[in-house]
Amino acid sequence: MIKILYPTKAIDSIFDLNIETLKAEGVKGIIFDIDNTLVPYYVAEPTEEIITFFEALQKTGIKITLVSNNTEDRVIKFNEKLKVLALHKAQKPLTKNLKKALDMMGCKKEEAIIVGDQIFTDVYGGNCTGIRTYLVSPISDKDEWQTKIKRGLERQVIKSYKKWQAKQA
Repeated sequence: MIKILYPTKAIDSIFDLNIETLKAEGVKGIIFDIDNTLVPYYVAEPTEEIITFFEALQKTGIKITLVSNNTEDRVIKFNEKLKVLALHKAQKPLTKNLKKALDMMGCKKEEAIIVGDQIFTDVYGGNCTGIRTYLVSPISDKDEWQTKIKRGLERQVIKSYKKWQAKQA
């Protein structure tokens, strides 16, 4: 039962995503969380490094959608320089808006991945939708109060995941 909380892969950062490997694996769309996945929750805009990385992804034909539980204002402001598809107040882990993101990108669930920093929203929601999930390490130790509450439980899931992963090797 706990395996529904395990990511497909755990990586340190979005920059550990290898574009050639993603293309070889048939990835045509990536759903990105924003807060503590791309930038700390208190940073309003993407870095130049993120903008350049997104441009590189898009040049290969990979479509990108931002899917955030945050407000419309937050998502619109963050997306001004990226100009990618975006959904706000997504209510992750509910699957409705993850499925909508797939439709917006014209991808089947097998052709997409979701990248996020939270197990109980990004990973669980992606797994329930049938999308491969990539868990990144949170960018900042600072979290909104709701997220701080979940981090202790997430550490336990990650510990279990690493033990399970070691047995698979």
